[in-house]
Amino acid sequence: MILPVILAGGSGSRLWPLSRAAYPKQFLKLNGGGTMLQETITRLKKDTTDSPIIICNEEHRFLTAEQLRQIGQLNHNIILEPVGRNTAPAIALAALCALQRGNDPLLLVLAADHVIQNVGAFQEAVVKATKYAEQGKLVTFGIVPTGPETGYGYIERGAESDNGFAVARFVEKPNLETAESYVNSGNFYWNSGMFMFRASRYLDELKAHRPDIHAACEEAIGDTSADLDFVRIDKNAFTKCPEDSIDYAVMEKTDDAVVVPMDAGWSDVGSWSSLWDVSDKDEKGNVHHGDVMSYNSNNNYIFAETGLVATVGLEDVVVVQTKDAVLVTKKDQVQDVKKIVEELKAADRSEYKLHREVYRPWGKYDSVDAGDRYQVKRITVKPGEKLSIQMHHHRAEHWIVVSGTANVTIDEETSLVTENESVYIPVGAVHALENPGKIPLELIEVQSGAYLGEDDIVRFEDRYGRA
Repeated sequence: MILPVILAGGSGSRLWPLSRAAYPKQFLKLNGGGTMLQETITRLKKDTTDSPIIICNEEHRFLTAEQLRQIGQLNHNIILEPVGRNTAPAIALAALCALQRGNDPLLLVLAADHVIQNVGAFQEAVVKATKYAEQGKLVTFGIVPTGPETGYGYIERGAESDNGFAVARFVEKPNLETAESYVNSGNFYWNSGMFMFRASRYLDELKAHRPDIHAACEEAIGDTSADLDFVRIDKNAFTKCPEDSIDYAVMEKTDDAVVVPMDAGWSDVGSWSSLWDVSDKDEKGNVHHGDVMSYNSNNNYIFAETGLVATVGLEDVVVVQTKDAVLVTKKDQVQDVKKIVEELKAADRSEYKLHREVYRPWGKYDSVDAGDRYQVKRITVKPGEKLSIQMHHHRAEHWIVVSGTANVTIDEETSLVTENESVYIPVGAVHALENPGKIPLELIEVQSGAYLGEDDIVRFEDRYGRA
């Protein structure tokens, strides 16, 4: 069986404001029925692939677990990176973890945030790659270029062998003139960042070319601990690991690299314009999501998260509206969206990182309103889930149940609070909220006090390991 390894990191800057640091694009529904992470898993052939290993960072662990649970793929199979160290160490962790289980599988390394429109062609390329990986080769998938793209690295092919080619060289992102020469030659592919090889072969090559990375990962995976659905590694050991990509650390140095061509409608969705490229369009070239009305407008990407967005006389633009931000940009300037994110971060504005609606392991909350010394949130608690036992130094809270039943503990007293009932939590009171029912618990929380930040939470006990 093939063991998929899904790399689910990401900073969330290029598709802002929909994608953010705490909710990057792999967790979004952008071009399919599921999120990009879910689509990455569901396009795999079930009869030839095992349950995947997911590599993600600490901050996104509950998002990852929930999305795997929704598609029946949550199986204590999430490795948490305490710090980001690029792809070479991340893949090494997965390979070492697989060997610890007593297997030496073929690893199919995929990014969680790619779009592939032709699933059949993708699966055929995986079948072709399998025979090379079984022979000890390190396979990379080269995307058949559709044009002189300057935003991708390229792979030059060498001698052919049964629908695969030896890798002649990897090249960096070119200028336009160079990219045109690559495409016209017919000997170059886009570098997809997808790979296949046997776990032990990858580790052998990594040890030969980057023994420092290999040693650090081996030490980190040698001391793991289970935490709910997560595998935690040795933080101190992994923090010492050098950063490097698999391309630089292994693929450019090995003598056994093979490139298998893939023509499957692939995109890494690196910008709003590339998302427009791969999306279904109306007769005027527009892509609409949500409540959108357009008049005399052509070739636009319009996204409305809440409320109506109307356009008149627009052409070749992107408009993205969320609950707390609106982006308007020309399609040919979307690469500069990250500049806005950098400015938001420098100004310490929450919009670079968080949405107004924030997901938690127990459910979510939506910050409906805020002002001087008050904040209003709509809180949703999933059936059977419980917030941490906590207290606040600076704020009091008033909870009004909208639907469902709440089990509320304030200091030593516990009571059930049902629809249209409310409860008050004074400053300094130790309290907890639980949904004991079978349906989601919806409530309105009104906070009041001198300081209302999320860091004014003292957790005494938490079933999600945050205390």
